[in-house]
Amino acid sequence: MSDPIDVAISDEAIRLGQFLKLAGLIDSGAEAKAVIADGEVLVNGEVDLRRGRQLAVGDVVAVLGRSARVAR
Repeated sequence: MSDPIDVAISDEAIRLGQFLKLAGLIDSGAEAKAVIADGEVLVNGEVDLRRGRQLAVGDVVAVLGRSARVAR
């Protein structure tokens, strides 16, 4: 797994599905829904199946061998 890239958000939190697209880890909302439902997305090292999960600054999301950290 590569080192996470920092992806800045403008608010205090962001939903997991939105962050996957913003970070460029996936291409579409439909793809986000699928990889999350399939258990392929890790948040801070643990599988998370909630597309609406609120992420905060410092959280690390990994999918398909790539990762990104929520930054300010």
